[in-house]
Amino acid sequence: MLDFAIFAVTFLLALVAAVLYLYPASRQAAGIPGITPTEEKDGNLPDIVNSGSLHEFLVNLHERYGPVVSFWFGRRLVVSLGTVEVLKQHINPNKTSDPFETMLKSLLRYQSGGANVSENHMRKKLYESGVTHSLQSNFALLLKLSEELLDKWLSYPESQHVPLCQHMLGFAMKSVTQMVMGSTFEDDQEVIHFQKNHGTMFSYFQVWSEIGKGFLDGSLDKSTTRKKQYEDALMQLESILKKIIKERKGKNFSQHIFIDSLVQGNLNDQQILEDSMIFSLASCIITAKLCTWAICFLTTSEEVQKKLYEEIDHVFGKDPITPEKIEQLRYCRHVLCETVRTAKLTPVSARLQDIEGKIDKFIIPRETLVLYALGVILQDPRTWPSPHKFDPDRFDDESMMKTFSLLGFSGMQECPELRFAYMVATVLLSVLVRRLHLLSVEGQLIETKYELVTSSKEETWITVSKRY
Repeated sequence: MLDFAIFAVTFLLALVAAVLYLYPASRQAAGIPGITPTEEKDGNLPDIVNSGSLHEFLVNLHERYGPVVSFWFGRRLVVSLGTVEVLKQHINPNKTSDPFETMLKSLLRYQSGGANVSENHMRKKLYESGVTHSLQSNFALLLKLSEELLDKWLSYPESQHVPLCQHMLGFAMKSVTQMVMGSTFEDDQEVIHFQKNHGTMFSYFQVWSEIGKGFLDGSLDKSTTRKKQYEDALMQLESILKKIIKERKGKNFSQHIFIDSLVQGNLNDQQILEDSMIFSLASCIITAKLCTWAICFLTTSEEVQKKLYEEIDHVFGKDPITPEKIEQLRYCRHVLCETVRTAKLTPVSARLQDIEGKIDKFIIPRETLVLYALGVILQDPRTWPSPHKFDPDRFDDESMMKTFSLLGFSGMQECPELRFAYMVATVLLSVLVRRLHLLSVEGQLIETKYELVTSSKEETWITVSKRY
């Protein structure tokens, strides 16, 4: 897992809560432009709530004060970086700790941290190996699930509205559960059961203001109903994972799943459980939203969809879709990169400053929470010409891909969950666009909601028509 790990506003709140607990407070803003606390106890939390989301708050803050800004969460100073140029200057020696893993463990009530550099490096390699081998071993399964969805859409009359968000979540759930946990989830009822628990847990992630407040003031523990729902769902998910881990130990299976790579490494059962839980939850939501936004944008750009179809037809012709040929879909990858950028798929990332640092003329005090305002950076017209236009061709420019890699969305810094999602989405688009025209519903207004992963506020509807 990577330096620019993806995590939600709730992770920020949990991280700040941990910082507030672990370190003494400081009111020294180090001369960084920004706003003073609105309230003594909560800092600028009321301003964030009034803005609608942390992303929207940061957009306004950077517009007012520039690329390096500060605000307060509780009594803790937070610094946000809003351009590629200042992001390049940020130096933090801690290259092994992962805020995504740390905060998700916190929300799952796991014990986090404690491993040394070599142990963290080893676990990272196992994690990446698990993604690579599960994708290789389960390519036929992924193709089968994509074709099942195609057959379902082909059976619809052309006027029928398709609930895109619902179908993509179901597709992502089937893909992730079987590739992470194996044949246990071939049965649709098992997938539905898992999805119910997944939804219960992510309802806490998504309502960020409630959860953030809950972690800070203990209201989560004060609500018997909320606490019981959370703990019941977590217990059921852990029970499933523990059973699978036990079944896979010391045995060889024809289907290599993500858990197998962890089992074969030098990890204890609790580490395997935690990493499997984190990957399955994160991969489901990232894959579902990436597929949703990609198809949504394709329905609004006939030119892009036509160019994607032509590439798919050129690479595959009438031949089957294979892992080798999938790698040749360069334009498809650009479509997915542009989807991540235009949708601002993961709008915020962050790190805790381990040592005192400097950006431009500003000193970043030790133990300051430093945000990467990715949603701001991804829409910066100085970096991305016509930033609000969905234009995959922009990634023909190698410098654009390097910038994208710097932000953690491609290349060596690409997070494993996103790498997994890219492959799943590539196979799905290859199958769907090969046979279908993807069309928007006239008059539909899609409003955006910025959370762990950016989504639409309401269901997104599309229609489809057959190419042949």
